[in-house]
Amino acid sequence: MSVTNLIKPQKLVAGDKVAIVSPSWAGASVFPQRYKAGIKQLEEEFGLVAVEAPNSMIDAEENADNPQKRAQDINWAVKNKEIKAIIPVIGGDDAVRILPYLDYTAIRENPKILLGYSDITVLHLAFLHAGVSSIYGPAIMAGGFAENGGMFDYFKNSVRKTLFSNDIIGKIEPNLSGWTDEELSWREPKNQLLKRKLKKSTGNRVLQGKGKVCGHLFGGCVEVLEMLKGTPVWPDKEFFEGAILFLETSEEAPSADYVVRVLRNYAASGVLERVNGIIVGRGANLPENEQDRYDKAFMQVVQKECHLDIPLISQMDFGHTDPMFLLPYGAKAEIDAEKGSFAILENAVI
Repeated sequence: MSVTNLIKPQKLVAGDKVAIVSPSWAGASVFPQRYKAGIKQLEEEFGLVAVEAPNSMIDAEENADNPQKRAQDINWAVKNKEIKAIIPVIGGDDAVRILPYLDYTAIRENPKILLGYSDITVLHLAFLHAGVSSIYGPAIMAGGFAENGGMFDYFKNSVRKTLFSNDIIGKIEPNLSGWTDEELSWREPKNQLLKRKLKKSTGNRVLQGKGKVCGHLFGGCVEVLEMLKGTPVWPDKEFFEGAILFLETSEEAPSADYVVRVLRNYAASGVLERVNGIIVGRGANLPENEQDRYDKAFMQVVQKECHLDIPLISQMDFGHTDPMFLLPYGAKAEIDAEKGSFAILENAVI
């Protein structure tokens, strides 16, 4: 795995067909109205045509029992010449089970846009292992497309800039219009029409660092990355040399103590000493003051225990927070610790 040889997929244009897959939890069979809302908003806003993969709509129990079928859908989407992007229905907790059944040669020979976050971190590392850059971002039911009452402008702008243009993405402005992790029950169809309550956005929080650093992007959901360590798709230590690590936690809101233990693993395995900087996504469903404890957890390991002075910025708008911006794996990015800014210095697509 070499970041210099990563293949970028082609950009999207209106009218393109995108495959809808369920590589983890089959959420569409449980909350069909939420799924339909996401498909409708995706197609109407971006002019794309959603194509359901052969097994994407099976019930949750059958989906859970058949990781082979889930992987078959990924392989089908990759090989289908009409498909230009692959979008998961939602995340889950066991996408790792599909790894043995993926066709890595086909992924490399047919580079396609892959979106998703949370448990879809598994697929991102699979694509990376195959030599293809993918994009940490939304799913159909969660993460943007099915947003209650319509998609956020901040999110729509990031999608267009990242997926529909081959220009350099550039500076990622923090979302200052308000963010949300409010949970409105998907069991109540009327909730789909309600706007979620927004919390005040304070912008990026610089925890430490001086000047500017650059590096290639790698990361994902903290808990899912833990499941991937030691698997064939986990990068070797050399891959992390000069990287910018992006990390975020799931809606299960693991404790700050858990985050410390995870970071100690990155330190002991020689990862932290190799990276040029770290950006951290805003936590979701956190108890009062837990975000501050998350920040202290990073400082505990990075600064106090490892004595590293690399730039470290937290509470950024990616991962389990809405609206989110998109992050392309392997793309060169820049952290300016003095200004508290972040920029992606490449295009994500060609």
